[in-house]
Amino acid sequence: MVNSEGLRLLGVFAHPDDETYCAGGTFARYAQQGAEIMVISATKGQAGQIQDARVATRRTLGDVRAQELDRACQQLGVQHSLCWGYMDGTLKDADTQQLVGDVVRAMRAFRPDVVITFDPSGAYGHPDHIAISHATTHAHRLSGSPQHYPEHLADGLQPHQARRLYHSFFPSRRLLMLDQLVKWLTSQETRFQGSLNFVHGLSLFAQESTMLHYTNDFVEVRWFPPDFCIVEQGEMGNCLYVIISGMVDVVKEEAEGSLTTVARLGPGNFFGEMALVEPNTPRSAHVIAVDTVTCLIFSPGAPTNFAGRGAGANLTEVLVHHADDEARAAGATTCIDVTDFTDKKIAAVAAHRTQAIIEPDMFPREMLNELFGREYFIHVQPDVGLETEFFGDSC
Repeated sequence: MVNSEGLRLLGVFAHPDDETYCAGGTFARYAQQGAEIMVISATKGQAGQIQDARVATRRTLGDVRAQELDRACQQLGVQHSLCWGYMDGTLKDADTQQLVGDVVRAMRAFRPDVVITFDPSGAYGHPDHIAISHATTHAHRLSGSPQHYPEHLADGLQPHQARRLYHSFFPSRRLLMLDQLVKWLTSQETRFQGSLNFVHGLSLFAQESTMLHYTNDFVEVRWFPPDFCIVEQGEMGNCLYVIISGMVDVVKEEAEGSLTTVARLGPGNFFGEMALVEPNTPRSAHVIAVDTVTCLIFSPGAPTNFAGRGAGANLTEVLVHHADDEARAAGATTCIDVTDFTDKKIAAVAAHRTQAIIEPDMFPREMLNELFGREYFIHVQPDVGLETEFFGDSC
């Protein structure tokens, strides 16, 4: 590994947990190499979801999320973390001069070699992400000039421009979490059954992964009435199901029409994985709702508006398996291999308990490496030059 001792890396984001999804593996990798790292969140995430009401209320959420940021940074090896007092959801309306000035002050105080923030799209269009991207990019241009924010000099801060600025980039990927789950499930010696916490965590994990383009699944929750045939024997296998509530019977139909119940499944059980091992494999049995059933469903595409049932019917887009190499989207200049640090990244995600109810060991490591083993960035010009292999530009 390259010795990065003495180098400084600054991440500037909008909310606690942005740091982990945008660059958690990269932070962990370079912290281990000796870099000094600071993460700043412009807000405390006060308007975020509360996925676990046992750890926060709306009144306490901001302070709790700030503490979660500290714990996540500890997992990543980041030495310094800070939350500013901007209100979550209002960064786009904040005084631009003040926000840019705060970032300039942070750059002059910490004096980083490399700065990371969101790309101009804010990853998926979040206004706060876009605002902090704009402010950080503008601050990078101004921080080295004594003519801008001269009041900082009176406070003993000298002009400083980081040598490199990177925008975190989330390329659209063809990787399916569905494929990774199928590989894992079919490698088990006995049928896997997760807890309700597992199902909840998987749902939130899938939602975040698809929103940030780590995966390209269509993920939905559907309700089925009693006696409904959720899966028909002979249909092509396009979807993977996880039972959230209710019970189902797995029923085998023989050639002469007789029906035999071969299994009863309940919450936390998957079904449909065997038909997904190979593309275009028909379902080997019916799956029928015993009572009211709710399922989390992974599909390669949204259901068609003219879906039929039975053999030969196409319920969703055709399932196609894609190599991970196709993830290298046009526009990314830098790809950081963080496969040795995905455990730290997931531990940091788990530290943000109000946002993601997961445990670090909840999902198979092979799947996590496929999903999170590479982080992508755009090297923003101009470059002041950096005499090191640190953040080498290759993708």
